[in-house]
Amino acid sequence: MKFKKQIFGFMDMLRFKKLVPNRRAALAAGSDRPLPKEYRTNQLAHRLHPGMMEVELTKVRHLVPGMTELTFQRLDESAFPFFRAGQYVSLQGQVGESYVSRPYSIVSSPRQALANQLVLAVADAGFFSGWLNKEAKPGQRFRMTEPSGEFHYETLRDKKQIVCIAGGAGITPFLSMAQSMAEGDEPYQMILFYGARDRAHLAYQEELDGLTEKGLRVVYVLSEEEAPGFEKGFVTAALLEKYVNPREATFFLCGPDAMYRFVGAQLAPYALPVKAVRRDATCCSDLALENPRRFRLTVHIRDESFTMDAAEHETLLTAMERAGVPSPNKCRAGGCGYCHSKWLSGEFRVAEGRDGRREADRKFGFIHPCVTYPLGDMEIEVPPAE
Repeated sequence: MKFKKQIFGFMDMLRFKKLVPNRRAALAAGSDRPLPKEYRTNQLAHRLHPGMMEVELTKVRHLVPGMTELTFQRLDESAFPFFRAGQYVSLQGQVGESYVSRPYSIVSSPRQALANQLVLAVADAGFFSGWLNKEAKPGQRFRMTEPSGEFHYETLRDKKQIVCIAGGAGITPFLSMAQSMAEGDEPYQMILFYGARDRAHLAYQEELDGLTEKGLRVVYVLSEEEAPGFEKGFVTAALLEKYVNPREATFFLCGPDAMYRFVGAQLAPYALPVKAVRRDATCCSDLALENPRRFRLTVHIRDESFTMDAAEHETLLTAMERAGVPSPNKCRAGGCGYCHSKWLSGEFRVAEGRDGRREADRKFGFIHPCVTYPLGDMEIEVPPAE
């Protein structure tokens, strides 16, 4: 095959010969002013994704039996990052010799974050949450992750009508979602089914009633008390159909696992697509074992190594926290991948329904300590907690 020489190729060679002189001339003619150290794009990115934040507890308010509201302000900046209503943060603090953290759904609205106010509501359940309910006082300082999570409205996925079902302390993300809707930041129409034992355990009833004047619909459901204006029993399919067409809505559920199972069974006959039912992830709890065995866990973090006890019924993350070893975590439910760690040796099991690892992670030996239980002595490599 013969190729015909083109004049344009010859011109390209001439330009190439002048490339170095042209560059030298351009550099010589350039400004000697130093390049900026920060760009507006980087500044915006840092405000939206600051990583770990230093916060101070400014207010403690009792809500209902076993539930306390905590208000925080940020110390390292003048505002919290903007977030999507329904997301959570992980609060970290030291209790005795243990450095622990737990994820909590945000109660306040995204606009309040810009005013340097972020509100959480904590139920008196578990080690850290129980301590926060009984011991936390204004002026104490903590570390907090930036807002995270997929439990929020998405216009490309969700229907205009959203049905939110809360059980007990599961009301927290829905208060943020209702406020965001009232403030005009979200386009959905929201109806909330709020289940509790009795009226005394309905947190934020006054705030929710006030939001009904701004478009929110609330149905209170009491399981152990009958009262005028309140539904009695549980959130059944019949109760849902009394207020909404289940096939024309996206469901958001937040509460205990028992509520998820019950409501899931009620929704099953509708054959809704998977994307139509959103469940807020709960922390991975201890296993119900009568005589749990104890093993040795060796943890490598960069050039440091730690050895500690690890019980069969507790996650590897819990074992590290009890030993005072700082370990990265956010969701504690196996989904976010923030605690992604390298498995080196030992047998283990992953909590049922909590294995959020990619196939490559399973193949090359990575685990999520927040949902992994030891079945023998183990050795793992954990990334440093930032």
